[in-house]
Amino acid sequence: MDKTWKIQDVGTWLKNSFRAILKGEFLLRLDVGRYFIHIVYTFFLFAMIIWISLMIESTMNKVERNKAILHEMEIVNTQKTFEVVSLSRRSTVNEMLQKMGSKVSEPQNPATVLK
Repeated sequence: MDKTWKIQDVGTWLKNSFRAILKGEFLLRLDVGRYFIHIVYTFFLFAMIIWISLMIESTMNKVERNKAILHEMEIVNTQKTFEVVSLSRRSTVNEMLQKMGSKVSEPQNPATVLK
């Protein structure tokens, strides 16, 4: 019997293997049925690793996006604080009242206490 390999044999083997994969018989043809639970367990572990990686990536994206939003909010907060501080000075308040034509001004005499 001649045991030499030909290109046709490789093509036939690949075709048969592809058909076996499509039919779900590939592992049975390789006689690894006794290791089936190990194969399923390994597949499950790989699937869990991929799923956890995706969840971590999603969380990291949220963290980065929230850091950018927080940075923008800190800038807005600093601007508003500056505006409030600048508006709370007496000279600024007096100027604003004079521009608006108000007769209100700083008191000339100390306040009287009523008992």
